Amino acid sequence: MLRTALLAAAREPRVRHLVEANPLTRSVVDRYIAGTTAQDAVRTTRALADHGLHVTLDHLGEDTTDADKAAATVAAYRTVLDSLGSAGLADRAEVSVKLSAVGQFLPGDGAKIALANAQRICEAAAAVGTTVTLDMEDHTTTDSTLDILRDLRVDFPSAGAVLQAYLRRTEQDCRDLASAGSRVRLCKGAYAEPESVAFPDKSEVDRSYVRCLKTLMNGEGYPMVATHDPRMVAIADDLAQRAGRSPESFEFQMLYGIRPAEQERLAAEGKRLRVYLAYGDEWYGYFMRRLAERPANIAFFARSLLGRG
Repeated sequence: MLRTALLAAAREPRVRHLVEANPLTRSVVDRYIAGTTAQDAVRTTRALADHGLHVTLDHLGEDTTDADKAAATVAAYRTVLDSLGSAGLADRAEVSVKLSAVGQFLPGDGAKIALANAQRICEAAAAVGTTVTLDMEDHTTTDSTLDILRDLRVDFPSAGAVLQAYLRRTEQDCRDLASAGSRVRLCKGAYAEPESVAFPDKSEVDRSYVRCLKTLMNGEGYPMVATHDPRMVAIADDLAQRAGRSPESFEFQMLYGIRPAEQERLAAEGKRLRVYLAYGDEWYGYFMRRLAERPANIAFFARSLLGRG
């Protein structure tokens, strides 16, 4: 119930104003957000790379219904990609893009605008020697996102996708995408979804995650295992070994600020570990979803709102 309430609050303007207006929440936010500028993102990327980690950068923003704002998001991605190239970090970092931040929800030709904007970001990524992964949002965007991915991969075949194991459809999506050259990040899912399209119980989500992992590990693509669950990490490792995969043929992904010691431990063991690193001013929705995933932070957050943090 608490997780559902937090996810609902992620799209509630009045709660957003309360959270953003309270400077004391920043101490919690800073656990998960690298900063607000491209310079902040590149600086944190370098620090993580120095510890043997890879990075995927997310310029925060979503649900954009303003064409100028979508264009500004594209410009921000092109700036950070150019900065990564100049810093010699393109071999360690890619970017993750939410299509709703680059025009997917614009009236009329939103899907076409999002595709064109994603192509511009992919062009900038290719110019410095890295790539792009399309983030997945709530289930209403899944078909549109996968359609845009298919069009995008015509010119940028390394463009990656995210699939969410809590959706009932995802096993079939994994089968469809487990092909040579495909890059798929498998996560459990972080949006409030109806039971008609998503598994309601954690145990069902976990079983779905493992079934999807088996499909991806036995496929010809590049699985990206996004989880902080030690049991899922061990299962993924075992499935990779059974499938005869080398350490370079798949990777683990974890969020910035969550289990950093475990991230470094896995990297030290020779596994590829990529940190999902968010930055920018539009941090509210991302922050609330992270809060919903980490109940231990709720008491700290509540004290901040009450002025005692």
